[in-house]
Amino acid sequence: MNIMATPRDYGLLGRDAKMAEEMGLASAQWYQCPMPRKRLKELMVRKDGPAIRDTLIWFTAFAVTGGFAYYFWPTWLALPFFIAYGVLYGSSSDSRWHECGHGTAFKTRWMNDVVYNIACFMIMREPTVWRWSHTRHHTDTIIVGRDPEIAIMRPTWILRVIFLFFAIPQTWGAIKSIARHAAGTIGEEEKTFIPEMERGRVILTARIWVVVHAAILASAIYSGSILPLLFFGPLPTMYGAWVHILTGLTQHGGLAENVLDHRLNSRTVYMNPILRFIYWNMNYHVEHHMFPMIPYHALPALHEDLKPYMPKPCSSVFAAYCEIIPAIWRQRTEPDWHIERELPSGIKPVESLGD
Repeated sequence: MNIMATPRDYGLLGRDAKMAEEMGLASAQWYQCPMPRKRLKELMVRKDGPAIRDTLIWFTAFAVTGGFAYYFWPTWLALPFFIAYGVLYGSSSDSRWHECGHGTAFKTRWMNDVVYNIACFMIMREPTVWRWSHTRHHTDTIIVGRDPEIAIMRPTWILRVIFLFFAIPQTWGAIKSIARHAAGTIGEEEKTFIPEMERGRVILTARIWVVVHAAILASAIYSGSILPLLFFGPLPTMYGAWVHILTGLTQHGGLAENVLDHRLNSRTVYMNPILRFIYWNMNYHVEHHMFPMIPYHALPALHEDLKPYMPKPCSSVFAAYCEIIPAIWRQRTEPDWHIERELPSGIKPVESLGD
């Protein structure tokens, strides 16, 4: 079902933002699969144990890969360790930012906040801005003119999609945003989702980040070595981004816009244990969007419970891209076209408020 004409206006203050409000797509009621209340409460229980275990493994992996990268520098033997370190820094930080931002990774609030801020710095996402941006993403998932986190806009600009794997548009956008906020300016689009009482925190954090990044640069200049820049700041964010883009584009790539059923605009993909650790089970993405307050460690169980109501998951990342690549290529010239998710027999999709 296509309810919009092309070209689209993805800005949060533009024509399509107004259209989304007029058509009842803004802050609308989303479909949820039926779930017994008791079972839902069981799955929503937050625990410190799984996240503490995974975070200790995460920090240990940083120490090992970073240690060997430093030890073997400047020989070519350092390269595989920098690749692994970069994936931890620029990719696994994406899922840690995400889960701790939801406040569901740990039961203890301060643990969520500490890991959230560390991961935000690694992936160059300002903590307060992205906390509220992501709130809007869940409220208005892939609603054009409302969702500030749509990664692939239509008509597709393929070169930009390629640049995403090197974090070029993301990092450049982050640098401009941090500089603007440090100067005391909040953008008009940002004001649509960041509460006024939070804007002072945005400015303060940006100024702290400028000082930290300046210190990293100064240490590189003082030491006469590029090493500080390879371990901290924008460079590892960029050279390590490819895994989180590889997994992240499977979330919504090629699927429907402007529908109120996450089964139609989100995708669940089976992944191997290593990717699931890096991604913190966000491969169960339909399930996460439908019940966002369920912790990452409970998503596999939720997936099993919801199977009778869900489209068939992609069997692997490769299988997902076998449908994503042709879809986004076609959307270069046919932006209204999208992949139709096949629901189980007898299950009706919800595409709009009138359905």
